[in-house]
Amino acid sequence: MRHRVFIDGDVGTTGLQIRERLAGRDDIALVRIAAEKRKDMAARLAAMAEAEVAILCLPDAAAREIVAACDAEGLAVRLIDASTAHRTAPGWVFGLPELEPGHRAAIAAARRVANPGCWSTCAIALIRPLVDAGLIDPAAPLAISGLSGYTGGGKAMVEEFETGAVGGAFLYGLAQTHKHLPEIIAHGRLARPPVFVPAVGHFAQGMAVAVHLALPGGALAKAQQVLAARYAGERFVSVVAAAAHEPRVLPQALNGTNRMALSVHGNPDTGAAVLVAVLDNLGKGASGAAVQNLNIMLGLDEAAGLDS
Repeated sequence: MRHRVFIDGDVGTTGLQIRERLAGRDDIALVRIAAEKRKDMAARLAAMAEAEVAILCLPDAAAREIVAACDAEGLAVRLIDASTAHRTAPGWVFGLPELEPGHRAAIAAARRVANPGCWSTCAIALIRPLVDAGLIDPAAPLAISGLSGYTGGGKAMVEEFETGAVGGAFLYGLAQTHKHLPEIIAHGRLARPPVFVPAVGHFAQGMAVAVHLALPGGALAKAQQVLAARYAGERFVSVVAAAAHEPRVLPQALNGTNRMALSVHGNPDTGAAVLVAVLDNLGKGASGAAVQNLNIMLGLDEAAGLDS
């Protein structure tokens, strides 16, 4: 049996990669519309009516518009939204399968799944288990930093770098209004916003994220144990020794895969800790995550079409 899938917005970076991951599979049939009709609401709704699952690779406003149109038409199509629009919205399941035990069942049963952001995938994967274990106080003043390839900024940022309009790395989001903050707070179970300072490097893809905090004496080893226990047996998330990322963390280390590697660093004498996550922002941070969620929703092998 071939499952029919429509990608709404398959001309952008994430949509193109999802299409490439699905195009060669014999268990997936892609529903397509003519290029000149890709913004035609009637054509898009007709494609969604034909599909079992539609993956939205659209700006936030356009994602909200098409969801509203699906509701108005009473379409039965199941949705995966790769935008920021629905990541904390009622009725949507957050699409991080490794979030907690049993979360895959929620994704499998969901009509609507919100694909996580790349930054939030890293931050939540590090923070949530330690909050649940009582090692991080939800009200603690956390700080998060990181470095991403420029493809994480979408079409406009890709053009800036590839045309030479931008010549180097930069910090951004300093006003603390980054679009991933609400999902980090909600799904990290935090009681206050962390201070988040992301950066973009002069390379296409790859990401390294660091959560900075103070832990009580001996808690560095405990944090490593908690993370290792939470992700034991996972195909795409591994907990590695600090030495694997020292003395330099390489954001591009997992490019081309759907993997994420977590590690715990710091000084056990002072309690200064740095939790690190590395992934491909276009893999586990975007298109790979969407395909992983699609596989779960359709009851297929979770790793189908993915490089682990």
